[in-house]
This record gives sequence, structure tokens and C-alpha cells, in this order.
Amino acid sequence: MKKVLGLVSILVMFVLSACGAATLEGDQTGDNGEVEEKSPEEITIGLSISTLNNPFFGELQSGVIEAAEENGSTVRSVDAQDDTATQVNGVDDLIQQGVDILLINPVDSDAITPAIESANSAGIPVITIDRSSEGGDVLTFIASDNVEGGEMAAEFIIEMVGEDARVVQLEGVPGASATNERGEGFSNVADERLNVLESQSANFNRSEGLTVMENIIQSNSDIDAVFAQNDEMALGALEALESAGMTDVIVVGFDGNDDALEEIEAGRLNATVAQQPDEMGRIAVEAVYDYFSGEEVESEIAAPLELITNE
Repeated sequence: MKKVLGLVSILVMFVLSACGAATLEGDQTGDNGEVEEKSPEEITIGLSISTLNNPFFGELQSGVIEAAEENGSTVRSVDAQDDTATQVNGVDDLIQQGVDILLINPVDSDAITPAIESANSAGIPVITIDRSSEGGDVLTFIASDNVEGGEMAAEFIIEMVGEDARVVQLEGVPGASATNERGEGFSNVADERLNVLESQSANFNRSEGLTVMENIIQSNSDIDAVFAQNDEMALGALEALESAGMTDVIVVGFDGNDDALEEIEAGRLNATVAQQPDEMGRIAVEAVYDYFSGEEVESEIAAPLELITNE
């Protein structure tokens, strides 16, 4: 009987040992907890973009792809089309493809959590870009200081039309960290020094910016300025204002995309808080290489902002 028990114990130990080894599959760290170092040519990057319908995120994707290709890395990219379920499914697909690392630009900072947790379980490190995640383990978050950018927009409006000016704010996608942070920064200044008539979501979308602004004009025709939390909404608002003959209203966007810069140069759009999305993508790829070289990566990496005006 003792011999039988001994054999059973040996078999149990063998099975447990095999199961333990299986759990390490796909893990990015070695047995000592250190990163398994890889050269750029060995790295496959999974990239999930919130929407390619927004030129800003198209430039972000281009920055990632160009930086990766220059160094011999592979990029597999998926477009979430501004839909949280599509993004979660897309990230799951990238995990199944066995990418080495994920770069995620979330549609929604809360809804992306399950996808990030799935990557964590698979041992795949995650970097978030432009918008953060409310849950899961993230290697680093790369973004401009959206709070500072919102404050810059409010200060510019005060400089142009004075304190207590009547202002409308067009907000981005509800729940997105960029929406929350840009709104926070704008409110830090506007709550004390401006008269905010309306603050409504237009989902970072140009056509929605047009429609929402048209509706606001119906009830608030006496407007001094508009702050839109991205350039697409700003351009939609500008079209609505011009159609209503309100060409003296100050309009400020956020991002610095090509269309906005053209309108600033033409004198139609007053200003934009400019990010550099292509540079943001390059910074993300550099963080990937730092990680797989065994270097320490900061938990947050800031990308520069610049207020661009038509003066």
C-alpha cells in the first residue's frame, strides 16, 4: 500500500509540475521575473485604434507604423470604429495572434478594462495612448497633458473676448479620459472666469459637432466663443456658426490636425491646442524598444502641446 501511495504522489507531483510549466506559455518574463529581451526585428506590435475616421488617430497610427518599419518591427493594426465591443474583440484577436506587445488607444477608458485584463492574463504588456484605462495593468500611458490643454483653451478665449464671456463647450466621447481631462482643465479656468452657457457631447465627430452647434444656436444666439474638445467638432461648429451668420464667434479646437491648421491659416478658425499624434506614435514605439531592452519605462510619458492661433 505504501508503494502505491508513493507512486501516486510521484504522479501528482509530475502533473502539477507540467501544469505549472504550461502557465508560463506566452509570458514576457523569464523565470527570474526579468523581461525576455528582444531586438526590434523580433517584435510584433499589436495596435488598436479607436477610430480611423478621425484624422488625428490616422496620424497616430502612421507614427507607430513608420517608427516600427524603420526598425524592422511588424505592426498588426485593428480599427475599433468608435465601438467598444468592436475594440474588445479586436484586441482579443491580436492576443490570439500572439503579438509581443499591445498599443491601445481606447474608445472608452472603462470599457477597455476587460481587454487589457485579457492581455495581462496572456502575459502581453500593454501601452495606452492618448486615452487611459480605468482598469488592468498598463506598462505606460502616453498622452499630452489634456488638463493643461483645456486650461490653455480657456485662457486664450479670455485673452480674445475677456472675462465673463458667453461660451459653449462641445465635449468628446462620454467616458473617454481625454473628454474628462480636457473638460476638467477648461472648467478649472472657465468656472471662475467665463459664463458657460452650454456643455454638450458631440462625440469627437465633425457632423455631430455641426448638429449639436445648430441646436445650441437655436436657444443661445448670443455666443462669444466655442471651445471644442477636438478639431473635428470645432470644424463642425464653425460651419454651423457661419451658416447662422455668426462669423465673429471665437472658435478653439484641440489636436492640431491638418484640416484645422488649414482653417487657421485661412483665418476662419481662431486656434487649436495642437498635439503631435505622429510623434505620440513614435514615442510609443520607443517605449516598446526600451521595454524589450530591459530598460525602465516611466508609468506616464508626456507628449508636447502647442497653442496655434491665426495671429
